[in-house]
Amino acid sequence: MQTHALDYVDLQLLNTLQENARTKRQDLAQVVKLSIPAVSERLRKLEEAGYIREYSTHLESHLCGLDITAFVIVQSTTSLQYLEFTERVNAFPEILECHSVTGDGSHILKIRTENTRKLEKILSEIQSWPGVTRTKSNIVLSTYKETLRIPLAHLNP
Repeated sequence: MQTHALDYVDLQLLNTLQENARTKRQDLAQVVKLSIPAVSERLRKLEEAGYIREYSTHLESHLCGLDITAFVIVQSTTSLQYLEFTERVNAFPEILECHSVTGDGSHILKIRTENTRKLEKILSEIQSWPGVTRTKSNIVLSTYKETLRIPLAHLNP
C-alpha cells in the first residue's frame, strides 16, 4: 500500500489508534461507521503495508526510575563501521533512538537512564566503539512535548 492509497477511513483509524492504541475494534467500527470484520481487514492491510509497526504503551519515564534523558551527538571517522555501530546501538536498551544526521556529528542518540553515573558509563562505552572519535552530550532539563504521534493531515484525500 502506498501513501496515496490511504483513504479517509484509513486515516481515521490511524489517528484514533495514535490517540489510544488500546481502542477496541468495536469502538473503531463506530468511529468509521463500518462493521468490525471490515475494520479488522483494514487494520490487517495497514499492518501488512507497514503503516502500523506495533501497538505500544507510552510509559512515564520518571515513574519508572529513569530520571535522565540525554541527546548525544556522536562523531565517527568513517561509515566502514556503520553495521557494527548500529548493532552496538541496538544492544543498549537505554538508547531509545538513533538517527543518522548531517551537520555536527554523524549520529544523534536519545538515551534515557536512571542517573548521571549510568549515563557516564554508557558514554564511556560508546566512546570506546571503533570509529567513534567524539561525543557531545545534552542533558534534558525538562520536556514540554514528547509524542509518538505522526501528523497525518497532509494525507487527507
